[in-house]
Amino acid sequence: MRAYRLTPTLQEVALEATVAERGQITLPKAVRDALGLTKGTLLKVELEGGRIILRKNVDDAISRARGRFRLPEGVSTDDVMRELRGRAPDDPVEP
Repeated sequence: MRAYRLTPTLQEVALEATVAERGQITLPKAVRDALGLTKGTLLKVELEGGRIILRKNVDDAISRARGRFRLPEGVSTDDVMRELRGRAPDDPVEP
């Protein structure tokens, strides 16, 4: 038996935004919430044919976080990644 979804996902729904007099638009709340967009979030604007593409500027988020976290003495980023992801295929096997 096949399961059917009754409610469409956000990607399946065409949402609308109206261009205001000064060229501004308000993104629908569902879109802002889904992407975690808050006041001051930078978006990259790209043109692709007849489309406008808005991308969340993740470079900005990364640069703001850079240097704010310190690893304990003797712990490397490889150790942290191994803890999060598990052993990589080329990691040596520990006894």
